[in-house]
Amino acid sequence: LMSVFTKVSHSELQDFLKQYPVGELIGFQGIGEGVENTNYFVDTTDGRWVLTLFERLNVADLPFFLGLMDHIASRGLPGAMPARTHAGQNLVSLNGKPAALVRRLVGQSVLFPTLEQCKQVGRSLGELHVATASYPGQCENSRGIAWRESTGRGLLAHVDADTRALIEDELRAQSALDWNTLPQGVIHADLFRDNVLFVDDRLTGLIDFYYACNDSLLYDLAITLNDWCTEPEGAPNEARWNAMVTAYRSRRGITAAEIEAWPLVLRAAALRFWLSRLWDWTFPREGDVVHMKDPNAYRRILEHHRTHVPIAL
Repeated sequence: LMSVFTKVSHSELQDFLKQYPVGELIGFQGIGEGVENTNYFVDTTDGRWVLTLFERLNVADLPFFLGLMDHIASRGLPGAMPARTHAGQNLVSLNGKPAALVRRLVGQSVLFPTLEQCKQVGRSLGELHVATASYPGQCENSRGIAWRESTGRGLLAHVDADTRALIEDELRAQSALDWNTLPQGVIHADLFRDNVLFVDDRLTGLIDFYYACNDSLLYDLAITLNDWCTEPEGAPNEARWNAMVTAYRSRRGITAAEIEAWPLVLRAAALRFWLSRLWDWTFPREGDVVHMKDPNAYRRILEHHRTHVPIAL
């Protein structure tokens, strides 16, 4: 399924690329992953690139994301460095949309991660949290507490009674958590399997930083574990889970407040993706062919976390 909301022609792309020192256009194709932005793979005589046209992001936040990608790549983490135009800009406009050209990293995302891959992701996430501590940018989480509350409430009139009861009860439970007691920093907030690249068992790329924001570091770990280390029925895969947590902790220590908050943080991370998918399912948006994800996968994860004590950190 393609997620291309804004079409770009060969000649439009040729003109666009003249702003950059990247050589001549060889070819390009739309990318099927992603549900937020329009992405193209672009090949030029000077390399391989990913072109992103930002569809829904707040333009004012884009310098935060692109600056963060620069910051990470310059500290030796496997992040993609945004290209700069002849005039030194990393953010330009194409077909009326803000756009960025980023160097394409080698590797492929994995669907069924190995223990070693889970370990590498945990270690890289810990290193990311250490590296972003020195990043001065500030960006509020657009899918944070207020969003979860308002989106949940906005769905109540459009879902069945069971779903309504689950949303209301989880929002009530979440209101007991004081996020300010948890260590904060710049987080990726969307480090799913399709946002990490590997060559065999070697992690070669952390990509798609367009949900990055200031929030709880533990919340970032919870989001990542829920995607990488959970079985289809919603229960954790203990071996993968422990591999990731141990590797993460080898790079960043966990506080007592984080250990206490862990059950609700895991639930908040599941709730966020369940609600966003449920919203897209309930109110589909127009696009060429939009890649919609099944909300029930995250409902199962949330329901599991609500009824089981989590694996200890």
